[in-house]
Amino acid sequence: MTSPLVCIVDDDAGMRTSLDGLIRSLGYRSACFACAEDFLDSTAVEESACIIADVQMRDISGVELCWMVKERYRNDNGVPVILISAFSDDKMRAGAKAAGALVLLRKPFDGDELVSFIELAIDRRH
Repeated sequence: MTSPLVCIVDDDAGMRTSLDGLIRSLGYRSACFACAEDFLDSTAVEESACIIADVQMRDISGVELCWMVKERYRNDNGVPVILISAFSDDKMRAGAKAAGALVLLRKPFDGDELVSFIELAIDRRH
């Protein structure tokens, strides 16, 4: 059996590298994308067990990506999306919740907390 795929969508190369290492250390596969468009155009969308996306990206934000993923999988339980952001206010949290995000974590976030949400997302999906 293939290990679950966690997709990382973040325009910050350092964050992508860091998250990629964390995901792989947990025994999961990972795929990294610098923008939401690249992710949506990929085949990884269909096999994602979990998506970790930055909120503030050019063109398509993490919240917009969350809505798009929710729409694409409306007849399914959906792919859980974990949103991350250096900035978090009430409006952003409300937008993330409305879009169906599993959680919005503020950078810098606790690694153990992120791992807990990743495992929760994968459990929901499998």
